[in-house]
Amino acid sequence: MQTSTTPPTRTIGGRSVSAIGLGAMPMSIEGRPSAEQSIATIHAALDAGVTLIDTADAYHRDADEVGHNEELIARALREYGPGADDVLVATKGGHLRPGDGSWTKDGRPEYLKEAAKASAQRLGVEAIGLYQFHRPDPDVPYEDSLGAIRDLLDEGVIALAGISNANIEQIETANEILGGRLASVQNQFSPRFRSSEAELRHCAEQGIAFLPWSPLGGIANAGELAANHAAFGEVAAELGVSVYQVTLAWELALAPVVVPIPGASRAASVQDSVLAANLTLTDRQITRLSAA
Repeated sequence: MQTSTTPPTRTIGGRSVSAIGLGAMPMSIEGRPSAEQSIATIHAALDAGVTLIDTADAYHRDADEVGHNEELIARALREYGPGADDVLVATKGGHLRPGDGSWTKDGRPEYLKEAAKASAQRLGVEAIGLYQFHRPDPDVPYEDSLGAIRDLLDEGVIALAGISNANIEQIETANEILGGRLASVQNQFSPRFRSSEAELRHCAEQGIAFLPWSPLGGIANAGELAANHAAFGEVAAELGVSVYQVTLAWELALAPVVVPIPGASRAASVQDSVLAANLTLTDRQITRLSAA
């Protein structure tokens, strides 16, 4: 095991960010903590050097609080002060929560444009740092949805454009429509969920940032990570670190474009995750984990 005192960075669309980001969804959905705890968690992330925070307008619990997570992040950054100036906030649009626990989709161009402008207002910015089309809408041609993202980019409503929950064909389509300006792809990826490995490799070849969501297996499964994936627990024991650090370090080792965004609602979780950026696994360990 090797460690470094210099916080490693990665690049999203030419923008330098911390190698480990913060997924803020757990702070706003069912089972969420108090606003005060969430603010403390975000501040702990900033103190630890995190400069990428992931959110979405759909990260809320009740029907009448669309953008709850965006507003929470905006408040946390505002209260933190000038030290938060370098943080890239990545938000998403095109996914909705009616308030009954379900998730719906709306990829209509007119909706996405309205949603992006509303997100910018909640975040208190003139231009959203990174805006991602949250999930393909089967009732709307993908090209039409991405055309709206292109227009938002051209109009300066957003500074960088990305997509989420996309396959290789959709990645290629998006990059073509955006004129080669696709900055990121955010797909589910973890030891438990590896079906996006092809998309990860494709992004690495194209130099597009790949942001694994639920990189530790998701809220309901993270606690069983070591039990369900023995090799990760074994390597963690060998190195004397948490299984979560090993998991994130493994993901970082897969390609230089990977930027995991583990979700958190406690300061201790963020502080542990960030340590993964300075954890270097051996080639043998990486091979062992990849084969697990």
